[in-house]
Amino acid sequence: MFDRLSELEVKYAELSEKINSQEIIANQSLWRELMKEHSAITPVVLKYQEYKRTNSAISEAKEMLNENLDDDFRQMVKEELKENQEKIEQVKDELKILLLPKDPNDEKNVIVEIRGGAGGDEAALFAGNLYRMYSMYAERTRWKTEILSANENSLGGFKEVVFMINGKGAYSRLKYESGVHRVQRIPTTESGGRIHTSTVTVAVLPEAEEVDVEIDMNDVRIDVFRSSGNGGQSVNTTDSAVRVTHAPTGIVISCQDEKSQLKNKDKALKILRAKLYELELEKQQSELSAERKSQVGTGDRSERIRTYNFPQGRVTDHRVGLTLHRLDGVLDGDLDEIMDTLITTDQAEKLKGSDK
Repeated sequence: MFDRLSELEVKYAELSEKINSQEIIANQSLWRELMKEHSAITPVVLKYQEYKRTNSAISEAKEMLNENLDDDFRQMVKEELKENQEKIEQVKDELKILLLPKDPNDEKNVIVEIRGGAGGDEAALFAGNLYRMYSMYAERTRWKTEILSANENSLGGFKEVVFMINGKGAYSRLKYESGVHRVQRIPTTESGGRIHTSTVTVAVLPEAEEVDVEIDMNDVRIDVFRSSGNGGQSVNTTDSAVRVTHAPTGIVISCQDEKSQLKNKDKALKILRAKLYELELEKQQSELSAERKSQVGTGDRSERIRTYNFPQGRVTDHRVGLTLHRLDGVLDGDLDEIMDTLITTDQAEKLKGSDK
């Protein structure tokens, strides 16, 4: 590990010199590429330098304790030594985490797909709650949200809603949200006061650029039709809705939220590209199934990951055994404690795997 860290420190120094070179600055594309590489290794190198400083302080303290010191000063040196010995173990653990292989999709925007499952109208209403939850989380994080496709029910919920969240690191935080979300509550439509259990499926896909997935338009059929449902006075008067069918996979995407046929087509192709990219990722991950099962973020849509219990005001994430008794806060987008726990658990699992 330390040989690798030394190599990274040398590389960091070389990159620091290059990005300040006038010759490199003049070549903006190369400068941006080197800046990206420099930025990626900076946290690791700074943490390694902290490790070396702490290690030096430990060595100095041990040498001083071999000298003839008065009792008060000796006690002070012993306390500093103990603090630094505890600190160096923590820094070493942090270095191990920083050296874990990075998910290449972590910095990407995400496309989130929420579908009502078992429970009919109540599931659709809860799909609306989850859409609001993620939108409010995005707002707290200063990310932008854009609906790509929506199919509302008569009560104001969503049978299905697909939306994009634009923000650096969005996938690294939200990728653990894929799976079945279960809600237990008394439906507004239920007069008898009985608690119902409904489910909603969430899928989080990294946004795929054209360089990630190349779509052969010969494999794609595009149909246009008249929009239906809510959308304003002019939404139903033109054939602006678009349905994209990908023949090799059978994936069908419909978009009708924009008045422009071109915008609906662009949105549909964006969703298609993300879905094709997800299929490729699943193929790669199935080849590493043992590793995939050891991780928290498997992305399995059939896995029940979380329960939202309204009568008791609690949220439970079943993967990590975390229960929070502040349901309202979570539904208002306060998701950091859940996400931090999932990320920390995933890192711990990966560290175990790397030690084998």
